[in-house]
Amino acid sequence: MPPRPPQPVLAAIDVGTNAVRLELARPDADGALETLHQERDAIRPGEGVFATGSMPEETAERLLSTLRRYSALCRRHKAHVRAVATSALREAKNSADIVRRVREESGLNLEVVSGKEEARLICLGVLHRKPPHTRSLLIDIGGGSTEIATAVGEKPDNLWSLALGSVRLTEVFDASRTVPPKQLRLMRSFVSDVLHKTLPPTVANVPRVALGSSGTISAVVSFAAAENSGNATVRQLTQTVDTLAQMPPERRRKRFDPRRADIIVSGAVILEAVAKYLGVESVSVVNRGLRDGILVDLLYKQDEHREDHSLADAALAMGKRFYFDEKHARQVARLSLGLFDNLAALHQLPLSVRPYLEVAALLHDVGHAVSYERHHKHTYYLIRHADLPGLADREREIVARVARYHRRSPPELAHSGMAGLNPVEARTVRKLATLLRVANSLDVSHHQPIKDFKATNGREGVALHLHTKHPVDLELWNADREVLNFRRVFGKRLTFHVHHTSSSR
Repeated sequence: MPPRPPQPVLAAIDVGTNAVRLELARPDADGALETLHQERDAIRPGEGVFATGSMPEETAERLLSTLRRYSALCRRHKAHVRAVATSALREAKNSADIVRRVREESGLNLEVVSGKEEARLICLGVLHRKPPHTRSLLIDIGGGSTEIATAVGEKPDNLWSLALGSVRLTEVFDASRTVPPKQLRLMRSFVSDVLHKTLPPTVANVPRVALGSSGTISAVVSFAAAENSGNATVRQLTQTVDTLAQMPPERRRKRFDPRRADIIVSGAVILEAVAKYLGVESVSVVNRGLRDGILVDLLYKQDEHREDHSLADAALAMGKRFYFDEKHARQVARLSLGLFDNLAALHQLPLSVRPYLEVAALLHDVGHAVSYERHHKHTYYLIRHADLPGLADREREIVARVARYHRRSPPELAHSGMAGLNPVEARTVRKLATLLRVANSLDVSHHQPIKDFKATNGREGVALHLHTKHPVDLELWNADREVLNFRRVFGKRLTFHVHHTSSSR
């Protein structure tokens, strides 16, 4: 047999608040990830951000220098790269300028991810290959935020991101020195208030042991239970907070890495409070996190045949928040995906864009929550600025554009709404939006009269065979209006054939 071609190298870059990290890995024959190279640079990208609101120029230069080097390593390995930035750049007023400079100077597309997307990726990294029915609770304390997730197997069912981080809390309370009792009480009260405002009153089905995935948690738990460094009870965490608060800075620096020592009290306070709030008995350290999640996400995206319904679930949850017509949305999504699958040879789009069409179809009408008039434009805005874990910024932009073109102006290349797309993105939006327009027209009554259908691509054109129990005159009248645009985009005539009634067109 011919030798199996080598698997592509995957690269994860994590721009955190405390440090920047790179990991290069390659999938083995069993789908596990083999680490090829790791780097960590403690350049503290979040230094000063939470106090001033901006990343200082000196910090930006350190970051750019590091990312130029990482980019060169990725090019050397011809790696598929995803670079993400978390809370520090999420909150920096000059983040757009930093992202632009990173792209221009290193060639990397640095993605500033939402808190929920960060939590999803951490969850994926920690719980990869977890048995499918195992319940887990995950805590990750970063420099600027804390992510919490509950999951079944490796699939999260709840994701939360709190504006609590070890660097942020240290800057707010000047907690790098010895912390007096009164100041410690204020810190604990502040953290408790944030938890009560962000998390639900109770979190159901929480395991007794939480998994802690960050370096801060590892350091705190190791200190709390030296004889069993991988696990610490809540009581031990409380004792640790009191001990670390009273410890002079010079002693902390002997016990911990110097840069970790400055923020360790704040990290311990957050971990204690979260563990108590969630009602767990102890916290157990795992040595995986965000970088691992980025790599797993890249690995899954290489597999076009892998079914993952988490993105559709997130879209449905968003639709419900905007009181969408769920039956109509599901019907349009079903019809859209059927067209995509039946006409694969015609549109010649990769399977990787199929989820974009599904999400756009599910959410195409959410703009009604703002106003019916111009609701397609409101839909674009809502999706573009939505927190949809599983979509990168550019992917969300494509989904928003597809949904925006479900009505009114067709997605012509010269239309103002297509500005800013590269040629590949523009072709994708045009083709997906055209399929969505046809699907939407076939349920314009919102009564789901079409029970089943099949699209065939023949020499004479594309024929849609519609099976229905009810009249579809309104649907056919609207679908006829999409024939011209369909021919412009795909170069094929589109016809409709109704079965189970006497009409045929």
